Amino acid sequence: METRANYVLIGLFTLAAIVGAAGFIYWFQHLDSGTKRTTFLIEFSGPVSGLRTASAVTFNGMRVGEVTALKPKESDPSQVVVATISVDDTLSIRPDTQIGLEFQGLTGIAAISMRGGSALPVLKSDPKNPTVLRADPALTRDLTAAAREVLAKFDKVVSDNEAALRTTINNLEAVTSTLAKNSGRFDSIMAGLDNLAGGKDGNGEIQQAARSVKQLADNLDKRTGEMASEISGAAGSFRQLTDNLDKRTAELTTGINRLTNTGSREVESLAADGRRALGELERTIRNFDKNPSRLLFGGGGGVPEYNGRR
Repeated sequence: METRANYVLIGLFTLAAIVGAAGFIYWFQHLDSGTKRTTFLIEFSGPVSGLRTASAVTFNGMRVGEVTALKPKESDPSQVVVATISVDDTLSIRPDTQIGLEFQGLTGIAAISMRGGSALPVLKSDPKNPTVLRADPALTRDLTAAAREVLAKFDKVVSDNEAALRTTINNLEAVTSTLAKNSGRFDSIMAGLDNLAGGKDGNGEIQQAARSVKQLADNLDKRTGEMASEISGAAGSFRQLTDNLDKRTAELTTGINRLTNTGSREVESLAADGRRALGELERTIRNFDKNPSRLLFGGGGGVPEYNGRR
């Protein structure tokens, strides 16, 4: 009897634990059942890998509901998948809200993600006739699927160019073998380059040429300074010569003006004397025309009479 009683107690305890676990799971799943919900339909034009019933629905990163059903669209079952979601009734879903899929890590489990929206009116939905939303195809691509597509394209490129790749590999092997056979020559070339560059002592041809160029530049700079000084002195001498020339020009101009004024007065006096001489000559000629005997015999101007005497 005592052993049977122990079995009964163990059975009752096990049954109570199972009922308690089931109750906890039911309570956890319906933790937010008191929140008023609304239903929307979301159409995906493409595969929805990783999305399943009870997957999360997030809005700007916050969980606001879950997927309650998944089925192909009746009018286009081969291309479009319709997901029924139940979300918080206070959620502001607008016509331009971006809808897509987000994948949680490397597990491949997907969730419906909704983001943003402008100042357009908030969409309402009737549980009997839910509002249909459309997901952005660019936001529903699975990263693993995209990686598989890239790998498939890469594999196709490799297979299409297999002969060229084999030839390239053979050429690389030949070049590598040639380099290995001529490693001594390369060492000699590198040693020559090291000597040319100067090596550790810094006395290579390049360093010597650099020092020569630097010395030439210093000498050119020094000579340029001397030439600048000489040019500056020549410029000062030229300026002094110009000033002296201006001064002598002014003096010559003054002398020429003075000489011109004096000569003008002498020329005027000479002209006056000439006019007077011409006047006298004119009167003499006029008198000669009137009385030429006066000029020949002098006196009063009459002709002497002959009286027979000598």
